[in-house]
Amino acid sequence: MGFKHENLNGRVAVVTGGGGVLCSAFAKDLAAQGVKVAVLDLNKDAAQAVADEINANGGTAIAVGCNVLEKESLDAARDEVNEKLGTCDILLNGAGGNNARGNTTKEKLELADIADKAEGVKTFFDLDAKGIEFVFNLNFLGTLLTTQAFAIDMVGKENATIINVSSMNAFRPLTKIPAYSAAKAAISNFTQFMAVHFSEVGIRVNALAPGFFATNQNKALLYNEDGSLTPRSEKILTHTPLGRFGTPEDLTGALLFLADESYSAFVTGVILPVDGGFAAYSGV
Repeated sequence: MGFKHENLNGRVAVVTGGGGVLCSAFAKDLAAQGVKVAVLDLNKDAAQAVADEINANGGTAIAVGCNVLEKESLDAARDEVNEKLGTCDILLNGAGGNNARGNTTKEKLELADIADKAEGVKTFFDLDAKGIEFVFNLNFLGTLLTTQAFAIDMVGKENATIINVSSMNAFRPLTKIPAYSAAKAAISNFTQFMAVHFSEVGIRVNALAPGFFATNQNKALLYNEDGSLTPRSEKILTHTPLGRFGTPEDLTGALLFLADESYSAFVTGVILPVDGGFAAYSGV
C-alpha cells in the first residue's frame, strides 16, 4: 500500500459514528494511509462490518460499541482503544443526526396553520422539547463528552488533531430542521472554542461542513420511492452550482488535509465547507 500522507502511517484514529455512511468512509480513508482506526458506534455490528472491511483490505481497525452520551461507555471505549491500538492521535467526532420530533412539516408558518390546522401538520409551536434535547445531546454533548474522554491522552502529544463534523446548515439554517441546524451551529462554535482552548497543548481543532450528501439518514428526504428526486431535492440541486449531491469520496481530500500537519499545521479553528458551491450561491 503506497502512502500519500506518509506521516499519518502508524497513528491512531478514533472515529465516532463510524458505522454510518460518511464516517465509515472517513475510517476507511484514514486506514488507507496506514492509520490504525478504532471504529466507534452505538451499533457494534455496523462498526464491526466497517472494521472487517478495513482489515480485509490490509488495514488495521477495531470495532468498539460505544454510546457517546454515556461517560462510562466512553471511558470503557478509551481503555479498549488504548490497550489494543494505543492512545489517540486523531479524534474524529462524527456521531450525530436528527430526530423527526425536532422538525416542522412545512417551510413557513401560515395563518391557516393556527386557525384551522390540517391533520399531520407540525408547526414551530408543536416542536417537542424532548426531541430537540435529543438532537442537541447527540450532536453537541456527544462531541463534548467524547473529546473529554479521548483528548486527555492527546494533550502534549505531537501532531494531535481533532476533527468535528459540522454542516452547511450551521452557516444558514435549513427550513424544517431547526433543532439540527442549531445543533450543528453549536458544533461550529465549539470547534472554534476548542481550537483556542487547546492551542498551547498541541491539539489542532477543525471541522468539516458537508453540504448535501445522499446518506441513509436523508435518503427519504431526497428521493421518492421510485428513485426520482423529491421537490426538496430539486430545490437543493438548483442551488448547488456543481449540480449534484456529494459522495463520501468528495470529503477525502478535506479530511486528509486537516489530519496531516504537513499540509495544515497552521490551520486551526476552521470550519471547512465541502458543499459544491451551495453557500456561495444566492439563488439569483
